[in-house]
Amino acid sequence: MVDIIPNDKQLILFDGVCNLCNSSVLYVIKRDKKNLFLFAPLQSDIGKTIINEFNIDTVQTDSIILYKAKERRIYHKSSAALHIAKRLNFPSNLMTVFFIVPVFIRNWVYNYVAKNRYKWYGKKDACMIPTPELKSKFLE
Repeated sequence: MVDIIPNDKQLILFDGVCNLCNSSVLYVIKRDKKNLFLFAPLQSDIGKTIINEFNIDTVQTDSIILYKAKERRIYHKSSAALHIAKRLNFPSNLMTVFFIVPVFIRNWVYNYVAKNRYKWYGKKDACMIPTPELKSKFLE
């Protein structure tokens, strides 16, 4: 199933019921001028396939995963967010300056936000349904 992702695309897996995650997806879509990213909820079949293929512990990583099809590689947590930002237009790509911060510090901050995201931003009852204009960017 992972083979359905073209090599020139990157797949962002996100928590489909998280309001913060859904807002982040819309933020990326608006700034993805090179049409590089595809999206799917972690809860989708493709999300589950990637989670299983890469033996991802969903207790530890439950909010964002970036899958680079060309490299057959995944990034998660703060590294995923920064790799995504790197491919967006200015000024979003300036976020890559945080690559200089050690991963354990970046992920501590990331985990703190992720742990509180439902409390701070709320949660949906079901995964986001893309509008007809955005449907081509979503798998599943």
